[in-house]
Amino acid sequence: MVPGGSKREKSSPKNLPATSRHTTVLLGDLGAGKTSIVVRFAKGLYYECQESTIGAAFFSQALPVSGGGEDATVRFDIWDTAGQERYHSLAPMYYRGAAAAVVVYDITSMDSYIRAKRWVDELQRQGNPHLVMALVGNKVDLEKKRKVGTQEALEYAERNGLFFLETSAKTAQNVGELFYELGKNR
Repeated sequence: MVPGGSKREKSSPKNLPATSRHTTVLLGDLGAGKTSIVVRFAKGLYYECQESTIGAAFFSQALPVSGGGEDATVRFDIWDTAGQERYHSLAPMYYRGAAAAVVVYDITSMDSYIRAKRWVDELQRQGNPHLVMALVGNKVDLEKKRKVGTQEALEYAERNGLFFLETSAKTAQNVGELFYELGKNR
């Protein structure tokens, strides 16, 4: 029996979902919550006081997805980049080979959103031309402190061919959905 009470079919090459690898890079401002999002996704954890990433950190997590009429398991190889300006020059090493980029901003900081838009511009100029990009407004649990409107960010994302979500790494709101959508667009 598997969770939910159904019986598992015998595994054979015919009924196993295909597995694909999906290199994903997280970019954004210091304190936007990039590490908290990926730790929530990969480990199911949230730390109130998350240390800043130095350089980049690597995570890997598998997720079953459905898309294009087929079921598959996507293995996300995730590069969580540092948000400090002094590490900006290292970012191309991670995004040039990536299949997807997640640009994260903090909804309580207009400066964070402005810098996220600069990341989008850079990715459009220098990234893989087939790069799937997501714009993610994080920290929706801090709604009362919001400085970046949902509609403004959504319209920007639509104009630039990005998919858009708002998340809370703290409550896990939309974190799984973010990676599920990336996996569907593989």
